[in-house]
Amino acid sequence: QVQLVESGGGLVQPGGSLRLSCVVSGLDLGSYAVGWFRQAPGNRREGFECYSFEDASTYSLYSVAGRFTISADNAKNTVYLQMDDLKPEATSVYYCTAGRTTPQRLCELRGPVPYWGQGTQVTVSS
Repeated sequence: QVQLVESGGGLVQPGGSLRLSCVVSGLDLGSYAVGWFRQAPGNRREGFECYSFEDASTYSLYSVAGRFTISADNAKNTVYLQMDDLKPEATSVYYCTAGRTTPQRLCELRGPVPYWGQGTQVTVSS
């Protein structure tokens, strides 16, 4: 059974930091990309940081991606999202996803239908 479990969300003040984690089980990730999407109320789900377990390449889609950094621990089948200097517009539900494709195609949802986690809420507010 494939599972993606996100953690690390919560309430943070503007300018603060959070690190999200996504633990993937039930997949041999050697040919997969794993990435982060976010969905704010009323908006579509959008990918912005994706990572390849095959070659450690990454793909960043958002112009604000400079505030976010994706990394991974291959031995733990875990992907991280470090978020710094958070602004209120970053408030969203953050989802982890895994697909047998490249990071760019995963972030743009142009590959095979991926697996999804349940999401973790990030709220940036004073």
